[in-house]
Formats: sequence, C-alpha cells, structure tokens
Amino acid sequence: MTDASTPEIVLPPDGAHPTAPAASSPNAAALRDAVDAGFPSTVADLARLVRIPSVSWPAFDPAHVAESADAVAGLLRGIGLFETVEVHRAPVEDGSELGQPAVLAHRPARPGHPTVLLYAHHDVQPPGADEDWDTPPFEPTQRGDRLHGRGAADDKAGVMAHVAALRALAEAVPEPSIGISVFIEGEEEWASRSFVNFLAEHRDVLEADAIIVADSTNWDVRTPALTVALRGAVAFNLRIETLAHASHSGMFGGAVPDAMLAAIRLLGTLWDDDGAVAVDGLSTAPLDVPPYAEAQLRSEAGLLDGVAPIGRGEILARIWAQPAITITGIDAPDVANASNTLLPAVRVRVSARIAPGQDASDAFEAIRRHLEANASFGARLAFEDVDRGQAFLVDTDGRAVAEMRAALAEAWAVEPVDIGVGGSIPFIAELVREFPRAEILVTGVEDPDSRAHSPNESLHLGVFKRAVLAEASFLDRLEGRAAD
Repeated sequence: MTDASTPEIVLPPDGAHPTAPAASSPNAAALRDAVDAGFPSTVADLARLVRIPSVSWPAFDPAHVAESADAVAGLLRGIGLFETVEVHRAPVEDGSELGQPAVLAHRPARPGHPTVLLYAHHDVQPPGADEDWDTPPFEPTQRGDRLHGRGAADDKAGVMAHVAALRALAEAVPEPSIGISVFIEGEEEWASRSFVNFLAEHRDVLEADAIIVADSTNWDVRTPALTVALRGAVAFNLRIETLAHASHSGMFGGAVPDAMLAAIRLLGTLWDDDGAVAVDGLSTAPLDVPPYAEAQLRSEAGLLDGVAPIGRGEILARIWAQPAITITGIDAPDVANASNTLLPAVRVRVSARIAPGQDASDAFEAIRRHLEANASFGARLAFEDVDRGQAFLVDTDGRAVAEMRAALAEAWAVEPVDIGVGGSIPFIAELVREFPRAEILVTGVEDPDSRAHSPNESLHLGVFKRAVLAEASFLDRLEGRAAD
C-alpha cells in the first residue's frame, strides 16, 4: 500500500498464472488430505444450509433464520474444538427489538498464543421472482462445476469454508494452541442492525489478533484475491407525494402532477447524461486500479449487446473508487393492477455506494440536499429507514496479511491479487473501531460469475475447495507461528 488512501493492486503478469513459491504450512499434506476427504460432506452440508430460506428482511418469516442459526451451531459443535457454541440475539441499535439470531463459538488461546476470529453470515437476500431462476432458488442444484441456489455463494459458502477449514485443522492439529472464535451473523443482508450491540455484549469472546471475513470474491476462478478496498453504503426509502388522494387520470391528467411523474423527474437528476452520479458532495477515491477490458465487464455483468456502460474513467475506478446510485425498488401499482389513476404517492428504495474515504453520514446529507433541491412541482419528500455503512481500506503491512497471502498461494498454486470491491461490507468499520489492533483479512469464496444477490446465484466448487484449503493453511501457519 502506497499510503492510507491508495492501495497498490498487485496483478499476475498478463496471461500468466505462476506457481507460487511460498513455503508450505507446517501440516500441509495432512490438511490437503483432510480437505479432499471431507469435501463431499462439506458440499452436502452446504446444500442443507441452502435449503433453509433464511431471508432476514422484515417481510419474511424469521423462523427460517432461527432454523439456519441452529443448523450452523450444530455444525460448529460437531467439529469438537470449541468450549462454547451458542446462539445469541442482541438488541438493534435503537433498542426497540432484538436482532436476528447469530452463532458464537469460542475456544480460548493458550497463554501467549494469538486468537483468530472467523466471520461469515448465514442470512441471505430475498430470491426475487422464481421465474427468473433456472433452478429453484432454495433447492441446491449442481450444474457442471457450480452449485446453484440462493446463499450457495453469499454467504453460506463462507460459513462452510470456516467449518471445513476447522474440520481439517482439527484432524491435523487435534489440540491447537491458538484461540479460535467464530461469529456467524444472521442479518448482514438487512443492515446488520444489531451488530454494534452484539460486539459490545460479547467483546471478550470476539477480541482477536486477526479477523477473517469470508464474504468477498476472487479475481477469477484461477486466481485468488484479498479484498483491500470496499465502498461504503447509504440506503433509504424516499417517499414522494403530490396529492391528498388518487384522482382520475383522464379528468385531471395534464393539469395535476401525479407522484410518478414527480418521482421520474426527480430521480433522473441523480445522474448526468453518461450515467455518472451527478450529486454535489459525493467524492471519488484516488485508487490505482489495474486494466479491465469492456469486454470482460460485458461478460461478467451480463450487459446486453448494444447497451453501453455508464460512467467515466477506468472501469474498475468506476466500480471501486467512485460513487454509484441505484434505485433498487419501487412501491407503486404493478402493470396488472394499473388503473387510469393519478398516483398520490410513490415510494422508492435508493441504494448508494460511497467511495472509500468519505463518511457515510456526509454522503447521505449530500444526497438529501440534492433531492430536496430538485423536487419537481413542489413535491413533498420524506426520508425513511436510512441505513449507513462506512467504506474501508485494509492495512496490508501486517504479519497476518503476509501469512494469508502465503496460504492463498499455497492452496491455489497462484500468487494472490489485491483487489477493491464495488460492494460494501459496512460492519468491517465497526470491527476496526472495536478491535483496532486486529488485522482484518477479507477473503472470498465467490468469483465473477457467482451472481451474488441475483437470480441464479452459484458457487464454483473448485474455487470453494481452494478457499477452504487456504483458510486451513492460514490457521496452521498461525498455529506454527505460535509454536515458534
């Protein structure tokens, strides 16, 4: 890293995937054998988790999230390493209710030995429309080398990467000296609303020297990655009102502005003509990014022929270092129920990604000012359910980062890449605040074709297996370092 705001992105030579020269972990052969032998069971356990529709959003049955937490707790108890494995719920930030159930497992370190905290989340995004899926979203289906299903990649594969790596470690090192804590959250996909209180309530168990967040991606199916830069997030519901009640569109249309007209005109001001965000006060981070061809963007994002990319500058700078705003939902009558009516109110969900280095609250205020200044026809605006998540830059100079890079190189036989990610993991900033001395390692089980949050989400099983082996190797290296 060149300085606090400009991570150096390290890529393998064009067209080359060199064999890694890194030294093996102390129990490399035993770990590889254990991962290989246990992999069918690992995939079967993952499939059982995918079958549980653990959507944490308020409109979905919370019993499924509780069922998922119990299943994860059972998997962790079955490893035999932990003194305690418990399911907990902490209050949300305003104290109005309890958050979704999370799983917490702990094995204390022997005196003088380090502790590692393994994080993932067992809740998932809503599946969307069944007709958009090629296979049922909660029926895990293997097609070629990919396992399809909601949560198969994000992030139940992260959960199982931890479980499988610990199983392998338990076989190779039955009584490890390092401390191991596992925190499997239950509401990451719904703003981690109880996360801060959960950290406060369980700080003594969660405090660690290194924290692995298994919730990111890899450069491709052959090249592993460490995520070193993440955009922040701001999301809110925007209610736009123009009428006290609905009116006949034929009788009053052309003289009275309906809420949909006001919404369309207002939302259109958020972007300029080339699709770049046009909100004063949103910043761009000065990140150095590698080349990334438009053809690769088209392939990985599914951009249709004839549809142009949006924004300006290097493609990865647009994704990693610039703000983005997306309208992810609209509450209005669907086409099947559309009547000849002027709508009095429309509600939309605004989702913004914020460049590293900008405070999420400042970004929200910039967006609010823009919307209030550009409301057409005097439409009334209300801002509801505001969520904020801070961006993050990793300090890559620590010992644990070096050990993880070596473990990735060993497992993949390819040197890892440092990447930025356009998405957000806002709670990482909370981990940094609570545990400032811990090294944060953001690893991934996904690849560019995983389609997390989208229909036909899938996990490349080769990537998954190498991710398991890399984490097991890292734990073994940590144990070996402790023995030195």
